Amino acid sequence: MVPSDNQRSWIYYGFDVVEENAEGVKVSNASGPALKGDLTTVFLPAVYIIVFIVGLPTNAMALWVFLFRTKKKHPASILMANLALADLLFIVWLPLKITYHFNGNDWTFGEPLCKVLVGFFYGNMYCSAIFIACISVQRYWGIVHPLSQKLNNRVTVCVCVCVWIVVWVLTVPLYLYDQTVKVTNMCITTCHDVTRFNQTHFPVGYFLTMGTVGYVVPCVVCIVSYLLTFLSLRRSVTDSSSSKKKRKAIVLMVTVLVMFLVCFTPSNIMLMVHYSLLGAKIPNNVYGIYMVALCLGSLNSCLDPFVYYYISEEFRDHVKNSLMCRSERTSKQMKVSFSALKFSKKSNTYTSDSAHTQSRDCSSDSAHIQSRDCSSDSAHTQRRDCSSDSTHT
Repeated sequence: MVPSDNQRSWIYYGFDVVEENAEGVKVSNASGPALKGDLTTVFLPAVYIIVFIVGLPTNAMALWVFLFRTKKKHPASILMANLALADLLFIVWLPLKITYHFNGNDWTFGEPLCKVLVGFFYGNMYCSAIFIACISVQRYWGIVHPLSQKLNNRVTVCVCVCVWIVVWVLTVPLYLYDQTVKVTNMCITTCHDVTRFNQTHFPVGYFLTMGTVGYVVPCVVCIVSYLLTFLSLRRSVTDSSSSKKKRKAIVLMVTVLVMFLVCFTPSNIMLMVHYSLLGAKIPNNVYGIYMVALCLGSLNSCLDPFVYYYISEEFRDHVKNSLMCRSERTSKQMKVSFSALKFSKKSNTYTSDSAHTQSRDCSSDSAHIQSRDCSSDSAHTQRRDCSSDSTHT
């Protein structure tokens, strides 16, 4: 039964809305803890802070490595670069969500920015799930059919472009209805948590569609791809030298699949249960559980870079080289500063424990130059190698 215009009472998003007017809505006293309790104002922002602190630098480094340090691009690196970009676009908007929850679920940044936040939050979350499924297909193709025609870079780029287009087209409905609603009896403005009754058909249809396209399909693809790959590896006859690689591949597949299921399954199951009940106009109180599951699902964004590190030996090498180069530069700067201090104390007499300066590029282990101006008592200049005491010119 649809409530009257003057007195509407229904359970939406887990909040009991007792009245709606032009200014906003009023919620019951029982809904107050859901909007002002520690679950949404302490726990959720704390988890999002962890995701932001860990995920921002790791995904930024992953994207930098795949774009600028990987000289030979291949399908796996292209897919992982797009996954890193999706995770990064998800993470960079988290400070707004963190601020919103810390403010007692009071949105102060306006309707347009709320729509952008919601669009990027859900769009990039499902984009990550789809790219993980694409990586599982690519690994299946490379392991099970190594002698067949490999996926070329052009096909991979086309697949990535199609994924981005499809996901962002599917987020359009999020911009077509009001995301901010003022809760008048609590003096707060919510972002996405409460929706007016006459607009409920938008989120119901959208999230049931996205739950199917963005989660169910990628989940089935991942399970089938990794299952076929696992069976192929079990049937393959290998010697002792390759058995270690096979075990590593199996462990990797299990790790990625478990991570996918743990991060995406709870939130999407709760999402579809909640919106199915909502579409049937059956009161439910599962939104709080859904918010927690969605928050924990965001941990996937800061776990993906560690999967890259485990999957790609090339990625590991580039990360190690980058960190070693930075460490060497810092060490050399400290040596130069220490030598300069000794120079000033010795009245312009430079003394060094090593008696030579080494300078080398991080990408080369052998390119170093030693030079020294050697003075002589004779009337002409002698040049000699510093490592030899017997060669005179």
